[in-house]
Formats: sequence, C-alpha cells, structure tokens
Amino acid sequence: MRTHLVIAALSGILTGALALGEGPAFASAPPTLFPQAALEPTGFADLPGWAADDHAKALATFRRSCGAIARKPDLVQPPRPIFTALRQICARAARLPVKVDDRAARAFFEKEFRPYQITALDQPNGFLTGYYEPEVEGARTRSDAFATPLYARPGDLIIEAPPGGGPPTNKSGAFRKVDGALVPYHDRAAIEDGALGAEAHAVAWIRDPADAFFAHIQGSVRVRLPDGEVLRLNYDGHNGQPYTPIGRLLIERGLVPREKMSMDAIRAYIAAHPEEGRALMRQNRSYVFFRVAHELKADDGAVGAQGLPLTADRSIAVDKAIHVYGTPFFIDAVLPIGPEAADQPFERLMIAQDTGSAIVGPARADIFFGAGKEAGTRAGRIQHHGRFVILLPRALDPAHARVPLPKRRPLVPAAVSETP
Repeated sequence: MRTHLVIAALSGILTGALALGEGPAFASAPPTLFPQAALEPTGFADLPGWAADDHAKALATFRRSCGAIARKPDLVQPPRPIFTALRQICARAARLPVKVDDRAARAFFEKEFRPYQITALDQPNGFLTGYYEPEVEGARTRSDAFATPLYARPGDLIIEAPPGGGPPTNKSGAFRKVDGALVPYHDRAAIEDGALGAEAHAVAWIRDPADAFFAHIQGSVRVRLPDGEVLRLNYDGHNGQPYTPIGRLLIERGLVPREKMSMDAIRAYIAAHPEEGRALMRQNRSYVFFRVAHELKADDGAVGAQGLPLTADRSIAVDKAIHVYGTPFFIDAVLPIGPEAADQPFERLMIAQDTGSAIVGPARADIFFGAGKEAGTRAGRIQHHGRFVILLPRALDPAHARVPLPKRRPLVPAAVSETP
C-alpha cells in the first residue's frame, strides 16, 4: 500500500445494459460515475502502442485483481456500478484457460471493455509519478552498524474507521488515549526522539535513516539480513500526521533546482548535509509502521492496497475515492526510463491495484516499477504528464451526454509539486 491515502466522495449510476460496439461510434459517455472528470469515447485502434502491448501480462495482473474482487464485497453502499460490472467480467475471466496467449488476451479486453479518455475537468492531461520497493541491508537486532529502527504498529495506536464504514486507511485519523481522551498520535520528530517508549517494537534495524524515511514513503521495503535472507516488510499503519513532500521544500529553499529534482537528488542532498537532511526529513510529520509480510514469495512485488502483490510496470496506484481496484487503464506517455534516462514511449495497459495520498484526481497514477536501486532510480525521475484511457465495462449504460475533454498540452515533465 502506498503510505498516504485520500478519501473523497464517489457517485455512480447503473441504469441498464449497453450493446456491444466500438468507441467513437458512440456520441455519449458512461453514466455519471465520475462527476469530477471529463470523458470522451475512443477506440482501441486509436491507442498508440495498443496492438504491440503485452496483453497476456496485463491479463495475468487483472486476474490477480479478480481474485480479490471475488473474495471481498464492495464496502461502499450502495455498491459501485463499476465494481459490480468488474465482478461479472472476472467470472468470465476465470473460465479462460490458465495460460492465455497475447492474441486471446487482447481479444478479451476488447470484448469486455470500452475505452474512454479521462481527464480532470480543469486539466488537459493526466499526471504520472513512480514508486518502488526499496532493498536495504539490515538485521533483526540492533547493532552499531544497524541502529535505525523500522517499527511495528504500536499497541496504543488507534486508527478511526472512515465515514461510511470499511477498513481504516492511512488517511484516517490516528490517535492514542491520554487520561481517557483521544489525542493525535506522535509525529515523526517525537517518535524519532523516543516518544513510543514501551510501545516501540522494531521489526528490523537498518543502517541509514534516509533509507527508513524512503521506506515510509514507499510503504514497503526488503531488508537483506546478514545470512542472506530477505525480510519483506509492508505497511501496517500510520500516525495520522500530514505528509509534507521534502522535495518541494528543497525547491522552495533554492537548494535543488526544480528541473533537477528527483528522488536521487533528495538522497544526494541528505548524504551531503547530514544534519540539515535530518532536520528536513523531520519536516514530514507523517510516519509509517510495518509488518513482516510472510505471505510474499521471493519474486512477489510489494503488497498494494488491494491486498495483492504488485506487478512491476503493470500495477498503478490511483485515487481510491474515484476509481475501483481492478480497473484497467491504458497509459500513453513519454517517460525518462531508457538508458541514461533517455525518453521512451510508455504505452501500456495497467491495472489499478494501489492508492496513495498524493494520488488525487481521475487522471492521476503512480506507476510501480518493482524493487531495488534501479527501480528506485527510474521511479524517482517520473513527474510527467500523460494520457489516461480508462477501460470501462461494456455493461455500463451511457446515460448522460459526454463531457468534452479539455484541450491537451504536450506531454512534458510537470512542475515538481508532488516530489517525495
């Protein structure tokens, strides 16, 4: 799970069945599932790179989401139309052979879904960032070499349930009891200064405080122990305090130029200025707690908010207040993911399986790039506009006239307002 979630209103209408057809032939959009979005029908043939994509890999990722959809009811009442329609599509996906070739996988998506370009009402393009699962050296016990803790969820942490029911998220308030009254939980600086006291229990100890900080941002971490075992740690709660992007602080203070901002630039500043770097990290009051993810296999990705291992280059985090986990999106962008940060087309079918508090809006996504240093370098470069095409189940009725898209701008790197 990304470490900072956003909950907002979601409305949806399901009024009937839709005859099969292809994008532009229809003059209307889906029902008011997205009151905060502009939607415009398109066609699969109009998506750059659609025919060349690895649809079999996308289908395997989608079927993982189907397992979670089948196991869990929609926690929003009344049930969301997209969730209900996805459940029906998943039932048909389950009847496919275990191994599906790319041609059959492509045919499945084209039969079951209809593509719509989606943007925020006031934005001509979507916005992309990247995230990853760090890997660091560490140990189960403290030593001079490994003295930075990654804490388990404290026993006195109380996280409120969100409005309308459902499980707590890391946008929910977090509290502790003092003299019978609920008060906000300790912030980062207080925790680092020992405020947890007897409640402190470290699931692992690592070398570098900056590594711990970035593990909190990513919401997961692989800790390589001295004997070679890899301890998989995943998000298990938060302190409810606000998240402050320290990259933005570096830009505002004139310490790193906006055009050179990246995760690597932040790390370089902290390494070169240890005292200032520590003070900078403490400006982000948010703090995350971890659990040992015993259920993960060695080659599994980090666990996303849908409760599933993520798939590198196929899983995205979206705004959960707007979108339903398991929804496919086709992303069309130019990103610096080639050799030596060269720009390359990123034209890929992705599956929504995670969320995060910086992920706000109908055309906003965080791309999961996998684990390790290389994945982190790629993820840390992404602050770019992109075209979002949501694949909506064909069973949804086009009950309302379409909302035209805002005029698009060139897909170039965006202002770095959401840097870690």
